[in-house]
Parts: sequence; structure tokens; C-alpha cells
Amino acid sequence: MKVSFVAGVSPVVASARASMALYGEALGVPFDDPQAAYPMTDALAGVKHFSLWSLRDCARACFGTDSWPKDRIMPQANIEFDVESPEAVAQAADELTAAGYALLVAPKTEPWGQTVTRLQTPEGLLIGVVYTPWMHGES
Repeated sequence: MKVSFVAGVSPVVASARASMALYGEALGVPFDDPQAAYPMTDALAGVKHFSLWSLRDCARACFGTDSWPKDRIMPQANIEFDVESPEAVAQAADELTAAGYALLVAPKTEPWGQTVTRLQTPEGLLIGVVYTPWMHGES
């Protein structure tokens, strides 16, 4: 078997309408019908990266520790939304914070050059708003 691309990503949510505030409004995902029982879109460009991220490495990236904090829901997945510049990551962080979302990781540039900010949804999904230079044709 050879996987050619990721065909879809679907966070499992307790309430699509409640989660619409984050995905549809704060992140700006262009859902076909935000009021539908199954909000969806085929209007986002393809996924550029797929990986298996160990919980230990995830804890290090978010908290600087080898263990996920016991008082947080253990994440089941991570989705990264890439934006147009490092400055756009900082702007997104400000917008998310202003909308009442608590960031796990304030905007920062990782040693490999990716600019990131991260938060966790009520269901435990990790969301990254990132700028990945090599995915924009930069070295």
C-alpha cells in the first residue's frame, strides 16, 4: 500500500456547533454550511505533512517536560494550520487569546525554523497555527 496524500482530517467533537467558534470563526475554516449537522469543506488545500508524534515529544514541545500533565486531556491528534508569515502566527495567537482560548505555547520559532503557537481544544485535540518556511518555497 502506498498512501499518496491525507484525504481528510476530522476532529471528533462533542458538539459541532460549539466547536464552530474555534474552527469556523477563530481559525476561519471555510465550511460549506456552518449550521449543518456535519459541517465540512473541500475548499482547503491538501495536507503537506503527516507524522506520528510521540506523546513524550508532544509534551516537550508544549510544556518542556517528558510527560503530559495529568490535569490536561491527553491529545489524540494534532492539526497544524499554516499561515502566510511568522507575523501572522503572532497575530493569530493574539486573535485566539482575545477570543478566550488559552495558548499552550506562545508564538516562537523552533530550532528547525518553523514558527508555532499551540492550543488544545476542549476535546483534547492539539491545534497549531504555524509558519513553515520550506512549505512556502523558502529554504
